[in-house]
Amino acid sequence: MSARAEHLLGLVALHAEYAAAVDSADWERWCELFTEDCVYRLVPRENHERGFPLATLAFTSKGMLKDRAYAIRETLFHDPYYQRHVIGLPRLLDSLAGEPGVLRAETNYAVFRTKLNGPSTVFNVGRYLDTVVATDAGLRFAEKLVIYDSEMIPNSIIYPI
Repeated sequence: MSARAEHLLGLVALHAEYAAAVDSADWERWCELFTEDCVYRLVPRENHERGFPLATLAFTSKGMLKDRAYAIRETLFHDPYYQRHVIGLPRLLDSLAGEPGVLRAETNYAVFRTKLNGPSTVFNVGRYLDTVVATDAGLRFAEKLVIYDSEMIPNSIIYPI
């Protein structure tokens, strides 16, 4: 198998683990898919395209992800819902300055939300821009930019996209 095919297969597996963790509310597993000094940002498409720094959510370390996981489990009160990710195939981008073990990818996603008393609806659609690194534990997200297309989002985003 070529190196490119191995990279794509690894990215597909990482995204599958990501979706499974978030969709099953396994927040500890979600955190472990990131490096210690990771960046996770949820950004409107317009802000991203204009280079504006404002993000709807912004975390700059695994510690901050763990704080969010704790908040979801213990402190945030919200109308419960399920979410389900449908993640497309990643498109490999040029690696960062040819660094070995570093992958950059763009991947489309759609998230559906189901409230306990209603039908499933489209919740959020966009793309991931990921920087992924090889670690002893396997591929991990060093940076995940979640760029959502709609300018209208629910008044609160509880779970990671």
